[in-house]
Amino acid sequence: MTKGRLEAFTDGVIAIIITIMVLELKVPHGADFTALQSSLPVFLAYVLSYVNVGIFWNNHHHMLHAAARIDGKVLWANLFLLFWMSLIPFVIRWMDEAGLTALPTAAYGVVLAMAAISYHLLQWAIVASNGRSSTLAVAVGSDLKGKLSIAGYVVAIPLAFVSPWIAVALYVAIALMWFVPDRRIESVVNRPE
Repeated sequence: MTKGRLEAFTDGVIAIIITIMVLELKVPHGADFTALQSSLPVFLAYVLSYVNVGIFWNNHHHMLHAAARIDGKVLWANLFLLFWMSLIPFVIRWMDEAGLTALPTAAYGVVLAMAAISYHLLQWAIVASNGRSSTLAVAVGSDLKGKLSIAGYVVAIPLAFVSPWIAVALYVAIALMWFVPDRRIESVVNRPE
């Protein structure tokens, strides 16, 4: 399989995930601001999830752009990432049904943490396939930003049982940290020879 085909497959799955997320949004029952206000928490969860999916998609694109080749380990690592991302609509729906309560909020964190871990594994698989001196390996270095993200999710999960709002604040902080695309890869790929 070529890298282009892997990227096209991933783009298709991510498009489906986003479509499912938006289809899960319920129309408010009523035509006033009170009706709209009751839909606000799930809408904000959708916005956060859309941003997170976009961050994974954007960085996935940059990562594959830096790869010269892929192998079977990369394919499986990519599927592992897509599996966890595909659970995002499920946990959003659960949060909608249960409200901003501890277990669904923690489950949202578990899904994001596992997506971050699987992204890290995909990155590792691409580096292993391309070598320690490859463009991606040089660009990400020790990947402190990626490790901090995983640590943030791991901390947020038990905090959801103390206060779901604290966990959500950490999820938002991690998304903000990644909102600007990862320039490490761009800077190495675009470096003059």
